[in-house]
Amino acid sequence: MELKTPLYDEHVLLGGTIVPFAGYLLPVQYPTGVIKEHMAVREKAGLFDVSHMGEITFKGETALASLNHILTNDYTNMKVGRVRYGVMLNENGGVIDDLIVYKFADDYYFVVVNASNRHKDYEHMKKNILPGTVIEDISDTLSQVALQGPASFEIMGRLLDEGDIPKKYYTAKEHVVIDGMDCIISYTGYTGEKGFEIYTANENARKLWNLLLDTGKDLGLIPCGLGARDTLRLEAAMPLYGHEMDDTITPLETGLDFGVKMNKEEFIGKDALVKKGEPMIKRVGLEVVGRGILREHQDVLSGDVKVGHTTSGTFCPYLKKAVAMALIDKEHAAIGTELTVDVRGRKIAAKVIDLPFYTAEK
Repeated sequence: MELKTPLYDEHVLLGGTIVPFAGYLLPVQYPTGVIKEHMAVREKAGLFDVSHMGEITFKGETALASLNHILTNDYTNMKVGRVRYGVMLNENGGVIDDLIVYKFADDYYFVVVNASNRHKDYEHMKKNILPGTVIEDISDTLSQVALQGPASFEIMGRLLDEGDIPKKYYTAKEHVVIDGMDCIISYTGYTGEKGFEIYTANENARKLWNLLLDTGKDLGLIPCGLGARDTLRLEAAMPLYGHEMDDTITPLETGLDFGVKMNKEEFIGKDALVKKGEPMIKRVGLEVVGRGILREHQDVLSGDVKVGHTTSGTFCPYLKKAVAMALIDKEHAAIGTELTVDVRGRKIAAKVIDLPFYTAEK
């Protein structure tokens, strides 16, 4: 049976279309519709309920060593208040999950994982932490909302002193008080736009949600659902677990090498990555040439030969064109390469283009 976030009743009151997602009942869209919600984030601001995400704390004198052992990135030189991406691998080099790590003290890290992977992630972490590290899954105690879009800084500026607002991308502040509510605020997001992710205790969620909506209403802030979240992240070419990566795909094959430090002495899965050598497949962007919309899990062809498959695809409202991400053989991955995609028996022409499809100023 699906769970409800503390904001479920607010979504119902706002007319949200509720669907099951990652074990929760969440709004896929509101009466405004996905396109208007998408455009609000690109041009003004949107507010998302992302309370289904998982949060796990790492504490203790070996917390840093445990993270460096379990994750592909290197957190050694990370300063307090910084946020850093990471990937967690199995012994074969496949992706268990991708996540972000917040550093709040030398012996305290706050890790945010994908909702659908929360329990398997926690079990893997528990099994592989080093002596002296204590981890705790605190997901059920926290709610998270994402305020995204160019107006997000002005909205936060109406609620907080300037010194309480993170200024640099991938930084965070802990124990920031918003109208009496203790919050973590980070300059992060999953839309490709500037904005914030805000964490607070469950009992504060409805108050925080409504306060933000009221504060930003005249600036064009509207609530947004899962549909817009997906089109926005695809437009920004942000990978999604279960699409661009899974436990059979390595992070080097799907373009996550920026978060993999092969010069680090060791991490789980490193030996497998070394053994596999240079990746023979690559994540690319595809743009439809002519008419048609691409979706996930469709064969990509060069002539009559399958050279890969799409991982995510849609029509992007802001760019006004149909695009997809795909994992294809490296020899066909050069920019400008002309390919076709099998869409339910119909071959649609596409060409390889640069990723990301959209980039905002941060």
